[in-house]
Amino acid sequence: MRVLAIDTSNYVLGIALIDEEKVIGEHITNVKVNHSVRVMPAIEQLMKECGVVPADLTKIVVAKGPGSYTGVRIGVTIAKTLAWSLNIPLVGVSSLEIIAASTARYFSGVVSPLFDARRGQVYTGLYKFNEGRLSTLEKDQLILSKDWATELKKRSETILFAGNDLPLHRAGIEEILGEKAIFAEITEHNPRPAELALLGRDLPGEDVHSFVPNYIRLAEAEAKWLEAKKEKH
Repeated sequence: MRVLAIDTSNYVLGIALIDEEKVIGEHITNVKVNHSVRVMPAIEQLMKECGVVPADLTKIVVAKGPGSYTGVRIGVTIAKTLAWSLNIPLVGVSSLEIIAASTARYFSGVVSPLFDARRGQVYTGLYKFNEGRLSTLEKDQLILSKDWATELKKRSETILFAGNDLPLHRAGIEEILGEKAIFAEITEHNPRPAELALLGRDLPGEDVHSFVPNYIRLAEAEAKWLEAKKEKH
């Protein structure tokens, strides 16, 4: 089974190829450059270097959000197009779950990956490895970071926080959780696309046509448009 994984849900652009139990290749960058002009060349280059042609692929796995609305849309659109054109299964995986899998495999506590959502809010969830498998303890959600830290304070375990936006919220988290909060190193904040491929490798395929991203909330412009439309009626 050769799986192509695509993650454009945030600034990090991640592409990976795995073949059964082996990672054949990974491409990871974390720069503020438009994914729409970079993702297909990155896929093509990685496949070329790994000696893989489209007909070799057996599954597409994509980061389905939450994250940047534009970034999530780009990755999902490309993944759906590839899966449909190659007639192979498509699987979506939480963008937060990828960070948890990339960070906490050998951590005994729980892990809270996060992305900044502005105005003191974060996209986050709570995960834990049990017998080598990643379990979801709290589903992905949008919440004020201080409220999230207050909720986590009720838990007995230490909490590992990870994600490139962590510096924006670290001080507030530390103030509430103190020594219960552990922070991943900077080398652990980028979600690894090979972990994305592994997470989706054994999951059943989803319907390509009805597959949609998980934004958790509407884009601000779309929310305002819907509110204005509602007021007119």
